[in-house]
Amino acid sequence: MDLFEFLYNISIWAIPVLFAITLHEVAHGRMARYFGDRTAEMLGRLSLNPLRHIDPIGTVLVPGLLLAIHGPLFGWAKPVPVATSALRNPRRAMILVALAGPAANFVMAAIWCAVLAAVVRLSGGETVGLWIARMAQAGIVINVILAVFNLLPIPPLDGGRVLAGLLPAPLGARLEKIEPVGLFVVLGLSAFGLLGWLFSPVNRAIGQVVRALLVSPV
Repeated sequence: MDLFEFLYNISIWAIPVLFAITLHEVAHGRMARYFGDRTAEMLGRLSLNPLRHIDPIGTVLVPGLLLAIHGPLFGWAKPVPVATSALRNPRRAMILVALAGPAANFVMAAIWCAVLAAVVRLSGGETVGLWIARMAQAGIVINVILAVFNLLPIPPLDGGRVLAGLLPAPLGARLEKIEPVGLFVVLGLSAFGLLGWLFSPVNRAIGQVVRALLVSPV
């Protein structure tokens, strides 16, 4: 990839990625505050300022390298801290706190769909319109992939926290014990192509939605 192409791709992906990770984390923090935990609020993590959520490696280095080599975009932000002991009805609350992040991503994907549909109808093929359309497509992709990825039932991902809350307490506690190695498990599954059964149909579905938005009549 030459420098111009790399910078152009950065200009397309930067805003969708920053919005995706920022609102994902803010949604966790706001749901936790709703149930009585003000930890994220006191640490300034309910801010929409992306700088408060950026992880230098997970948000900048890893996605940048993957973008440069045309790899599947992947990354993470600094997780919002949640004090379980401060939550009302902690087990139920943690399920909803965990689901808040992926839910925010699905909402953002829907918003980017609306942006894409509007741009296709109003831009008339102008350069700026095409750039925004590509950004909207990136927003759809990153938000859906981020939501689905986080719903995998492996701690510390959101799906793992949901499953731990749904299981009987002793089983949930055992599941939570794999959290320190859970991310390595997920990365290993991805490296060996064992997540293709999940993401291949997701990518096909995203492609069908995008094509429908690009060709649907006014």
